[in-house]
Amino acid sequence: MQEMNLRNYAYLGDSVWELFIRERTVFMTNNSKKLHNLTTKLVNTFSQVALLNHIENLLTPKELEIVKRARNLPIPVGRRGIQHEYRLSTAFETLIGWWFLKDKTRYNEMMKIFEKEIQNIL
Repeated sequence: MQEMNLRNYAYLGDSVWELFIRERTVFMTNNSKKLHNLTTKLVNTFSQVALLNHIENLLTPKELEIVKRARNLPIPVGRRGIQHEYRLSTAFETLIGWWFLKDKTRYNEMMKIFEKEIQNIL
């Protein structure tokens, strides 16, 4: 498999994470407004940073390297107010995308951890 740049892993990870969350929240309510609120509560910068912090001590040296490199990517001008959080959120999404493409076993392992932790966020 060809190696991608980190932005592409983050792009993929953003979609994978949102689908993962939607698969869980869709069964929580039939009300579309509540459904949207539940989903956006978990698919946002601050929740992603909290989850990254939660798993940081579980990451391998390779994963820590990915986090470090991804959090140092240039950020869009509109995100400069929350620069630190946005960078960590990008690192989270990059890990999700990397696991999804490179290591499905690790991806599934981490999603189980996240599934338990998202209950605390809700």
